[in-house]
Amino acid sequence: MIECHGLILFTERYEACVEFYQTKLGLPLWYEKPGLTCLRFGDGYLMIETGGRAENARKDISQNPVALRFNVSDVKAAARLLETQGVPVEVKMHSWGTTGAFLDPDGNVCSLKNADDPFFTDEQGQ
Repeated sequence: MIECHGLILFTERYEACVEFYQTKLGLPLWYEKPGLTCLRFGDGYLMIETGGRAENARKDISQNPVALRFNVSDVKAAARLLETQGVPVEVKMHSWGTTGAFLDPDGNVCSLKNADDPFFTDEQGQ
């Protein structure tokens, strides 16, 4: 039934968010329209649109109950790369893996996660 999946992120700081996801996180451009930019997000898409609300700090979960997760081979290395680009990352070690939390320009929570988690392999995640 579903042929393609995606996320729509409504933003107040539209241009800053497009630059953030495209340049700092490396999501490739798919297409643009006025007030809308669509980036490739794995085998889906992240559509960034105007109309959201920004905060100058981390949004409370009641303001935005979703976090964007980016699985990477090395959380600490990815965190260092983001930090060289001015994006602070809080790396935490858990019994179930390593994460790195950071914010986009609107205060939305994003997270790095170690991609070697066995749940995400073909044997466990299907």
